[in-house]
Amino acid sequence: MANIGKLTGTVKHYDWGGAVFIPALLDVSNTENKPFAEYWLGVHPQADCKIVFPDGNNTLFRDYINANAEGLLGTNVYKQFGSVPFLLKALDVNDMLSIQVHPSKAAAEKDFAAENAAGVPLDSPQRNYKDTNHKPELMVAMGDFWLLHGFRPPASMKEIIAGVPELEFLLPVFADNNYTAVYQLVMEMPAEEVNRRLEPLLARILPLYESGKISKSNPDYWAAKGHLTFSKPGKTDRGIFSVYLFNLVEVKQGQAVFQDAGVPHAYLFGQNIEIMASSDNVLRGGLTNKHIDVKELLKHTKCEPTYPDILKGEKTGPYTVYKTPAPEFELGSFNLKKGESASFNLVTTEVFLLVKGAVTVASGGSTVEVHIGEPSAVLFPGNDIVLTAIEDSLVFKATVPGA
Repeated sequence: MANIGKLTGTVKHYDWGGAVFIPALLDVSNTENKPFAEYWLGVHPQADCKIVFPDGNNTLFRDYINANAEGLLGTNVYKQFGSVPFLLKALDVNDMLSIQVHPSKAAAEKDFAAENAAGVPLDSPQRNYKDTNHKPELMVAMGDFWLLHGFRPPASMKEIIAGVPELEFLLPVFADNNYTAVYQLVMEMPAEEVNRRLEPLLARILPLYESGKISKSNPDYWAAKGHLTFSKPGKTDRGIFSVYLFNLVEVKQGQAVFQDAGVPHAYLFGQNIEIMASSDNVLRGGLTNKHIDVKELLKHTKCEPTYPDILKGEKTGPYTVYKTPAPEFELGSFNLKKGESASFNLVTTEVFLLVKGAVTVASGGSTVEVHIGEPSAVLFPGNDIVLTAIEDSLVFKATVPGA
């Protein structure tokens, strides 16, 4: 069988999703404005992706890998991970995502086993740990993208809480740069006190937000939006505190941000291509209607300053690669003009996702065309791969570093 094939992904219709970016990518109608939040490509149990080979045969991606894992992954990747270790996604964030933290690998293994021993069903809404893996993530922006990313550095933290009258009560708590004390205070604060602290702030900023007088670069914008989206009558969402305590980051098209275990973060608005270790372990800290376990969240959160590192990628000809410390994945992109080609060899299974244009992918006498509507492909070790642009194209390539 050929060592290339088209790959069908799995769409996730989470309520925070946009209605245009992913339908346009898949060339499907969305006259009902249904939310298309994520498009998954991988072997994760919640991604029923199928390979369609040039001869028309098709099979589930994970079944095909499992049938010949060492041959398709290469010995090194097989011995380290046993399967395809990454999950590639397209995301369209229209409403804010929950403030969240991912556990380390060791912590995930320990706490997954503990929940199993306690008899918490895997599909329970109260479940914190869905698997034994960590979930480092890298996102590449497809346009202007906004996110919260780690705690502000000390000077910035003091400036923001001194500059927002309703947050000044946190200044003495943060006197010795005590991030843990500040975050523990706002996360464990009784709901009545959350209301009392935040209601005057919201009363002040909501009229400005609703009249369009606050820019996205101001945390007030996201605090107001978060309140309107997630607060319930008589219960203000405590995640609003985090909007001010975390770095507010704008990422431009083609730039990237890496999120490691323990770094609190939240996607706020925009479209991106994201790659992560194949996991669904998420601990939430607010701006959500889902389960929040404050004890578990605080256990895994790195209460320390984060200095945002905006990655621009390392370019070699038409290829840009975004390097991270994650052993499970490496994401790169080919930016090809019409008629241009790129050739390379691979020693493990790789996944392609095209977001602009159309290309042919040829290997060992087999060719598949990847284009808007059918934007994904999977490549297996064997013959050299030749990628040729039918028109100006941008294609992302997911692989394993050092495979």
